[in-house]
This record gives sequence, C-alpha cells and structure tokens, in this order.
Amino acid sequence: MFDAHPLASPTVRTLEHDDIPVVVVAGEIDASTAHPVRVRLNDVLDRHPSGLVVDLSDVGFFGSTGLQLLLETVLRCRRLRTELALVANRRAVLRPLEITDLHHEVAVHPTVEQAVAAVRTRLDRTAAQPPRRRRSR
Repeated sequence: MFDAHPLASPTVRTLEHDDIPVVVVAGEIDASTAHPVRVRLNDVLDRHPSGLVVDLSDVGFFGSTGLQLLLETVLRCRRLRTELALVANRRAVLRPLEITDLHHEVAVHPTVEQAVAAVRTRLDRTAAQPPRRRRSR
C-alpha cells in the first residue's frame, strides 16, 4: 500500500532588512500548503511597501501552486509599483522558475542581502528620476 505523507505546512515569517520587508518561507509549497504563504504576502502587500523580497531559499518543494502564487505576487507588485525580488538558490525552486520562464518576470538572487540591495538600488534609481509628464490629448 502507498503511504502518502501530506506535505507539511511551510513556516512563514516577515523580517525587515534595510527597511524592506522580507517574507521568509521554509518548507514545501503546493495546493494543500500554500494558504499561509498567500495570507502573509497579502498582509505585507496590503501595507503598500515600496519594495518586497520573498525568500524561498529554504523551500524544498515548489509546485504549480507555488508558481501561481508567485505570479499573483508579481502582478500585484506591478499594480502597486512595489519593487520585488526573489531569493532562490535550490533546484527545487530554480528549476520550475526556469521551465515556466517566470525567472524573467521577477529578479532572482542567491541571497537575501543581494535581493535587498537590488530592490534598494531600483528604488533609489526610481526616486532620482524626474516624474513623468502625461501627454495631453
């Protein structure tokens, strides 16, 4: 008989690093375990941060639900104009990102420090740019 072990719910916590929220996820993400991750990401984005880092460096399984959750986060960050970076350094996360080309939609970095620095650089560049003028019709 097949002994199915359901995936354990991931642990999710939020840290601040250089005034950038970092959502740290550890464990496995699939349809049965994604809810706490989704709730935490939505809670953080409800505060409209200027930047966000999602740390998946301790994720051991990243299924299609994890990809969908990440895509939802990418799209919401774009709507909010929140700079987003991802931390991933394990094949379990990197390979699905590459297969689906999602790694072209979000900046992926091997460490939290590099991801935070990239977000901070993009925020500083954006702040230094003059506001865009709207074209009159």
